[in-house]
Amino acid sequence: MKYARLFRVSLSRKKFRTALTIGSFAVAMFLFGLLTIVHLAFNQGVEAAGADRLIIMNRISFIQPLPISYMDRISQTPGIKEVTHASWFGGIYQDERNFFPQFAVDVSTWRHMYGEFNVPDDQWNTFAQDRQGAIAGAGLAKRFGWKVGDRIPIKGAIYAGDWQFNLDGIYTGSKAADDTSQFWFHYDYLNESPAAKFSKDLVGWYIVRLNSPDDATDVVKKVDAMFANSPWETKSDTEKSFAAGFAKQMGNIGFLITAIGGVVFFTLLLVTGNTMAIGVRERTAELAILKAIGFSDRFILVYVLAESVFIALIGGILGIALAKLITLGGDPTHGLLPLFYLPMNSMLGGILFALGIGALAGFLPALAASRLRVVEALRKI
Repeated sequence: MKYARLFRVSLSRKKFRTALTIGSFAVAMFLFGLLTIVHLAFNQGVEAAGADRLIIMNRISFIQPLPISYMDRISQTPGIKEVTHASWFGGIYQDERNFFPQFAVDVSTWRHMYGEFNVPDDQWNTFAQDRQGAIAGAGLAKRFGWKVGDRIPIKGAIYAGDWQFNLDGIYTGSKAADDTSQFWFHYDYLNESPAAKFSKDLVGWYIVRLNSPDDATDVVKKVDAMFANSPWETKSDTEKSFAAGFAKQMGNIGFLITAIGGVVFFTLLLVTGNTMAIGVRERTAELAILKAIGFSDRFILVYVLAESVFIALIGGILGIALAKLITLGGDPTHGLLPLFYLPMNSMLGGILFALGIGALAGFLPALAASRLRVVEALRKI
């Protein structure tokens, strides 16, 4: 710390320029945080997908249904441990912008299939006995201020009419990445409604749990062969592959994020490197005096490089902190992204990346300063 005063004076020499450079890092790292949040949101389903679960849907399209009668035949397939089903509801709560996924589920099998979602036993039992009962995710309940016992009105979009649900329970996720934005209710409530007569005894898709993940390929072939050449042919895949395919429908998000991030950080590298080079050029005489009174080339190298790294550290912390602050304020996408958070490992990774950019940008100016010839430099005084 004996050189702290010297270090502080160097940073405050051009306060406005130092502040702008720190601001550049802060903006870049804020963008890094937002891109990370979006990337995690689009890949959340892939990461959370169970290795031992399959999705069975209509071969034509995901929006085409399958007969409820398939459930017994699927459950008898060797290699399958259990099966459940779900159907998309697509209702509107108060406003069309209040999007959240709503599923009509098989109450008797759904909870066992998704053990990563935690629902208190008493709440689930109440839900199971209530024809108009519903379960909401903790994130969804927090978003709208719901609590157990509330009456939730939803206007049908696919299934016409005003639907009323009793919020009997709230589920939480076992991990921070688990989707807690879903809304579940009884399939029987939907299927027995006059508004659903066009889809009577049809379901959206089936989810099956395998005895072993190694059975996936064999089970997929058996199930699809079972319903081949029928009016309702199936297409089966692992839950992870299904989630990845669903995310790709939104475009190559990974490539887009990488491209934007690459351009931003390359620009930041050039700007910071140029700033440090100008700073070294302006302090040529000062650096020469330091070398003349006994400071080594190595000290000058570390001294100049430390300035660049320090600026990057402060800017990186500010930018990441701002990105994290946005996630604490709730989901600004109003449910379009099922997950909106910035994990600690990504925050640390962003700060380390900023430090790397700072070190890389400052290395050449620092090297030039360390190789400075005292005699030639002093002639400029």
